[in-house]
Amino acid sequence: MLRRSIAAVAAPVALAGSLAAQSRPADLARERSAFAEWLATAPNSPLGAVAQQPIGAGIRLGPAEADVPLVGVAEHRVTERRGAVTLEGPGGSRPLPVGRPVALGEFFVASAGLPGRRVVTVFGPKRGDKVAEYYPYDPGLVFSGPLAPPDRPGRVPVLALDGVETEAVEAGTVSVPIGGRTVRLVVRRIPTASEDESELEIYFRDATNGAGTYPAGRFVPLVPLPDGRYRLDFNRARNPFCAYSSAFPCPAPWRGNTIEAKVEAGERYLGGGLSAPPAGLEAQ
Repeated sequence: MLRRSIAAVAAPVALAGSLAAQSRPADLARERSAFAEWLATAPNSPLGAVAQQPIGAGIRLGPAEADVPLVGVAEHRVTERRGAVTLEGPGGSRPLPVGRPVALGEFFVASAGLPGRRVVTVFGPKRGDKVAEYYPYDPGLVFSGPLAPPDRPGRVPVLALDGVETEAVEAGTVSVPIGGRTVRLVVRRIPTASEDESELEIYFRDATNGAGTYPAGRFVPLVPLPDGRYRLDFNRARNPFCAYSSAFPCPAPWRGNTIEAKVEAGERYLGGGLSAPPAGLEAQ
């Protein structure tokens, strides 16, 4: 099967000449295996999330009357000052670096988000029983081609994969031939948890949402290629973290990033999470 190309919005859609692999690539298999292990074992796995709250003027952890009650944990307080987050407790205070989970009894806590609007996520020792499920690999849903410039360059507030507000950079658009029509999708550069890196991401909805995939939509990366083009592989589409725990808010669909056809590739959803956003609700 021929690999289709991503075309710039003003350019005609054309099929690429190279053949797509007919079996699942080895790197995709490794990626999924590593993700499954991370879900099952990582201290900050979304399967272990019990709460996520904005820090604001400070939040209390531990006692039954605290903002986030934690069994067996003495009273602690999380505060933010000039973008730096601190965890204070009976043993003194210690930094709570962005994206790095810190042990608190049997629990782990981690900070994330923009300076002045940091949030804290608490992860428990128990893991949910959800596992990532995937559609069979489809080489016909692998596209490559150029990235067109954005209509309005700049930054826009969005909720990332982990439900935390961040500022994304408008990276451009790609036009994809799918379901008998060409769909134009917005691409944004979203900072990662480490804050010093970012990834090109597309948050999209399609006709499988609520009927095979997560109702709120899925993320898929846009990967730069050595020759200056980009690859969009829907087999790498993944759920937002709210699919694994209701502790995470769900991102609202990006305006215009709706595919009317079914994209039966990438991560599936077998239920047990949040419902879709209200009809007509879209982000910028």
